Amino acid sequence: MSASLRAGQAEPPPLARQDQLIRRLSAAIQGEVRFDTGSRALYSADASNYRQVPIGVVVPRSVDDIIATVAVCREFDVPVLARGGGTSMCGQSVNVAVVIDTSKYVNRVLEVDPQQRLALVEPGVVCDVLRDAAEEHALTYAPDPATHSRCTLGGMIGNNSCGPHSVMSGKTEENIEALEVLTYDGARFWVGPTSEEELERIIRAGGRQGEIYAGLKALRDKYADEIRARFPDIRRRVSGYNLNQLLPENGFNVARALVGSEGTCALTLHARTNLVASPQGRVVLVCGYPDIYLAGDAVPTLLPFEPIAMEGLDERIVGGLRVRKWKLDDVALLPAGSAWIMVEFGADTREAAAQRAREVMAELARLPQAPSMFLAEDAKTQARLWSIREQGASATSMSDVPGEPDPIVGWEDAAVDPARLGDYLREFQQLIDRCGYKTSLYGHFGDGCIHARITFDLRSEAGLAQWRAFLVDASKLVVKYGGSLNGEHGDGRAKSEFLPIMFGDTLMQAFREFKEIWDPRHKLNPHIIVDPYRADEHLRMGPDYQPLRPVTHFSFADKQASFTRAVEHCIGMGKCRAKQAGTMCPSYRATGEERYSTRGRSRLLFEMLRGEVITDKWRSEEVKEALDHCLACKGCKSDCPTHVDMATYKAEFLSHYYETKARPVQAYSMGMIGRWAPLAAALPALTNLVTQTPGLRSVAKAISGIAPERDIARFAPRPFRKLFRAHKSKGTGDRRVMLWPDTFNNHFHPETAMAAVRVLEHAGYKVEIPSMRLCCGRPLYDFGLLEQAKRQLREILDALRPAIEAGVPLVGLEPACVAVFRDEMVNLFPDDAQAVALASRTFMFSEFLVKQARYKPPQLKMKAIVHGHCHQKAVAGMGDEIALLGAMGLDFDLLDSGCCGMAGSFGFDKDKVELSKQIGEMVLLPAVRAATADTLVVTNGYSCREQIAQGAKREALHLAEVIDLAIQRQGSAREQLHHAEKKVPEAEIE
Repeated sequence: MSASLRAGQAEPPPLARQDQLIRRLSAAIQGEVRFDTGSRALYSADASNYRQVPIGVVVPRSVDDIIATVAVCREFDVPVLARGGGTSMCGQSVNVAVVIDTSKYVNRVLEVDPQQRLALVEPGVVCDVLRDAAEEHALTYAPDPATHSRCTLGGMIGNNSCGPHSVMSGKTEENIEALEVLTYDGARFWVGPTSEEELERIIRAGGRQGEIYAGLKALRDKYADEIRARFPDIRRRVSGYNLNQLLPENGFNVARALVGSEGTCALTLHARTNLVASPQGRVVLVCGYPDIYLAGDAVPTLLPFEPIAMEGLDERIVGGLRVRKWKLDDVALLPAGSAWIMVEFGADTREAAAQRAREVMAELARLPQAPSMFLAEDAKTQARLWSIREQGASATSMSDVPGEPDPIVGWEDAAVDPARLGDYLREFQQLIDRCGYKTSLYGHFGDGCIHARITFDLRSEAGLAQWRAFLVDASKLVVKYGGSLNGEHGDGRAKSEFLPIMFGDTLMQAFREFKEIWDPRHKLNPHIIVDPYRADEHLRMGPDYQPLRPVTHFSFADKQASFTRAVEHCIGMGKCRAKQAGTMCPSYRATGEERYSTRGRSRLLFEMLRGEVITDKWRSEEVKEALDHCLACKGCKSDCPTHVDMATYKAEFLSHYYETKARPVQAYSMGMIGRWAPLAAALPALTNLVTQTPGLRSVAKAISGIAPERDIARFAPRPFRKLFRAHKSKGTGDRRVMLWPDTFNNHFHPETAMAAVRVLEHAGYKVEIPSMRLCCGRPLYDFGLLEQAKRQLREILDALRPAIEAGVPLVGLEPACVAVFRDEMVNLFPDDAQAVALASRTFMFSEFLVKQARYKPPQLKMKAIVHGHCHQKAVAGMGDEIALLGAMGLDFDLLDSGCCGMAGSFGFDKDKVELSKQIGEMVLLPAVRAATADTLVVTNGYSCREQIAQGAKREALHLAEVIDLAIQRQGSAREQLHHAEKKVPEAEIE
């Protein structure tokens, strides 16, 4: 085998007539035909260790487009790969083929039949979309892998996906009623369970379907005894083709035989899925054990209690969260132990589920080695516990020690009989120890399915040799325990080579015949399951992986001081492709474009550094275009399980890109606003005349690069700094605090800053501001003006040195500015003690009041809707904000609104204004318009307030203004009471 294959280098397209193929596809379909460098780079990898550059990508708009695409590919003898969310961990969604991505358009729930408990869907529909549609009828689609927010049904059908609730209702295989399929040679028909009479009728009818069914019948009859003898009798047998579904006792179910075939036999056009009752009341019981082996031993004891999910995790998973200081409050919920099983119970009501859980706890408490226990009854606490399970593995996905291999996928999701789980785990750990690896152990314990992130060395020839030997031994160990090499994620490239160990030569021949019945030309996702690639071929980062390691402005100290390592931090899980909940990724949510997801941008940067497909390094237009549509919201820094920070990567890239190119005018009109705003504010009336007068404002917008439909903000008559100098301080004592007068609140919303002064004084602090005008330079990052940004930060550090040395806390009102001090500054100056000290003493307004001042705000009995600023979520979270609003007695809703869409200069750009509006219209703007006139709209960011003002014609308030309003009302009430008491005779006052 060549080293280039192992390294996964780009292979030349196996097609001399590529231009003709592109023209034919473009003429044949309504969808998008993408054979450009950027698209091929985007689809070169999934969430596995593998990489192959596709021939091209087709994004169909309809099922008819899928059929036409396959027809054209057949004409040119080109392989085809159907792909959903691209979250496969075993490499089955990358290949040298024309990739058909159904996730953007062919993604509808066509019908939900609550009486029959069935749903009809297109292959690109996301699992959660189907589940949400089913929940309207108190039903659900049971399989729910960790990627349920972005994986597609077509992908789940291909992989035979499972998830925690397979304990309740089985794998995808058991939840598919029928499929409409398309073969490479153009046959289109529905498949499902088939009686013997119907089978004979289909065969007699002839045609391609009759030919296929005759072949399947002959295959069944030939191999039935071997299938019964060699297929493991466990719930999580996912490896190989589901030939057992062709047996008479299983109803010759052709649809279920195709589930798990990984796109190697036929493409799914439509799926009819089963739905099951969704327990409306759920609780989670967490049981703690001294080690993961005893937790495995406990599974047979827990299963008879009929849980609807049973998940296990070890101390390494939780320890990864602790080391990175992620989710510490959530981890604190876990009961005593070094391994845990999360057992979910469901019933019609939460009370009934809780009662059942308490009965189980009582029985467990009587055991000689009773576990520690914690019962989570409310939905929020349960969600916090599940997030430990879902994100814990990602916390261990990168080593923090230079030179030490990363814990990676490479032996995922083997499954054994749950009754033998503890002993299997002990022997598996012994194998790990003999090889000198480290691992975390977690997974679907109720089904005996184990996930492991192991420190494989895939970057050296010796490491690869050891890995291959381990894979053979691990496969034999699973077979020893009557298990399946693959219990959830598909065989793909990682497991297919080792299937003979599990099934033997006879069944492997049966698999080969099954494939050829459907796809005799071997053009559908070739070399997967049968005639497979070796496990060490086409590696994304193998021995020959030698990426560019450039000198950068940012230190990336938390990523081993390497931009390249930072980019590698994206492991392809695709949480950024979720369409709801959380903040990231706003541009993907609005467009459905892979290149506008955090993962897509990371992949393009990865390919840029690799230099094989994208060859022009920092000058890459493909990377530039993708990053141009990044809002730099930093949502990925908090939402991404591996904490990719695309805003920082964008700033770094642009700083180099513009070394040889001219920056746009917006870089100076918006990026350098901190420099020119004080000049404009010196004559606010004149400035406002130019920017607000019809005709003149159009010229001003054109010169500044601002979209015609956007309003230019009006300068305040007097900036905050002048108002503050005239303010008579009410602060006393030595409790000092420095308020940061950012450019936006200083020049456009000074009333906000003055409100903050009054609140801080009410909290007992003496408020100070810097003696000279300073700007953190946050807008500079959006245009890669990092040298200028560093100069301004150095100016700040010098000016604030006395306050820093005195330990005076700095409070910011604009979340983006606070993020600069907390994040960008220490990334640019990691070894500067002053920078580190200032970062540690910089607080969001709410954070300071809660954590430092221990402030108890006055009551304010009003309704409010609250929108969180993305940068605030990224560096501090919304917990303190929520605590303050709750302490005020405010009746408020915290919107799950993601990014507002304005994002500094982004929403003012004429080329991005429509996307900005589209993002705002997803949640935020409709929610504001729906709010009653007496409902407060609360948000802290200048950009968010502008988006609301311009898109919903409402004035939003900063938290400081809300608290200040409560103080004023409290004062007014006291004054009224005082006057009233003066009018009442003293004897009548109690």
